[in-house]
Amino acid sequence: MKYYIIAGEPSGDLHAGNLIRALRTKDAHATFRAWGGELMEAQGAEIVKHYRDLAFMGFAEVIMNLRTILKNIEFCKADIEQFKPDVIILVDYPGFNLRIAKFAKSLGIQVFYYISPQIWAWKQSRVEQIRDHVDEMYVILPFEKEFYRKFGVDVHFVGHPLIDAVAEFNEKFDDLPAFRKKHNLSEKPIVALLPGSRKQEISKMLPLMLELATDSPQYEFIVAGAPSQDRDYYESFIGSTGIKLLSGQTYQLLYCSHAALVTSGTATLETAIFRVPQVVCYRAGSISYVIARQLVKIKYISLVNLIMDREVVQELIQSELNLKNLSKAFALIAQPGEARERLIADYILLYEKLGGAGASNLTADLMWKTLNRSVL
Repeated sequence: MKYYIIAGEPSGDLHAGNLIRALRTKDAHATFRAWGGELMEAQGAEIVKHYRDLAFMGFAEVIMNLRTILKNIEFCKADIEQFKPDVIILVDYPGFNLRIAKFAKSLGIQVFYYISPQIWAWKQSRVEQIRDHVDEMYVILPFEKEFYRKFGVDVHFVGHPLIDAVAEFNEKFDDLPAFRKKHNLSEKPIVALLPGSRKQEISKMLPLMLELATDSPQYEFIVAGAPSQDRDYYESFIGSTGIKLLSGQTYQLLYCSHAALVTSGTATLETAIFRVPQVVCYRAGSISYVIARQLVKIKYISLVNLIMDREVVQELIQSELNLKNLSKAFALIAQPGEARERLIADYILLYEKLGGAGASNLTADLMWKTLNRSVL
């Protein structure tokens, strides 16, 4: 069969890549055309556009780049018509993907949605679009099935694919001394700095993280660089601080880390699965933040706290994200004590809530059964 997959962010590239690999075990003659990145390409997908050209953060940034976004949508529609897929698989990225879902449905193409948009946080009206234009929805957060049920939409809870991604990595990587030697690291406890994958995030989060790092010489701070960003961009902030940068090695870094400062997003959940104590950081543009406060309907911004439905990791948001607060929060999780021990214990409970291993294989199996029913 012919599959057309759209992922607009690094996390989507990771999960879609694993899904492609699982689908190939069901469909040996599958052809994949996709919007995504290197991980999807490594599984044999032909990449139409890279996600680095698609990711715009915040309301103001989206408005500023609206013409580019609309051009991408029209290009995508034309590409779908030319490729004539049997199914379109949409991975999160709702502003773009829900428009494509409507278009694909008008052509009679089956539409699968893997990883629900966060409509439980804002824009709940999108449930109607999903009901009208999506044939099958596969959700990865335990509370999402009940959320959709309230709107009369039946979805599949498949568990979180990060469980498998981290487990697979852990099986292959277990040599901390070799990692330190390879990157010329000291014997100090390692602290990972995860400032995000978009330029807008990095520019707002990294300078403050580096300021804390330079004030804490007892730790080895390392910046986790996203593969979608050039090294020079990070270096423009790091300058002469002496802080090391490791690009495209976030899992290696988390595996070896004592603690982490993490920009809100999928990385907060990845850090938790690696059982690394963390402080969650978030700062948006002032206009975007004001709008978000009016629209967003959730108590927390990190997936860890949302899933647990209580504050497990400390969140420093907007004006609260300053050096004084960050230093205090970091000290609590980095130093031995009750706060650090309680956080790690909560991570174990979180892991149990995520649904266990096998998300990619289960999703591929459900998709394959549906596709075969439609053919018959």
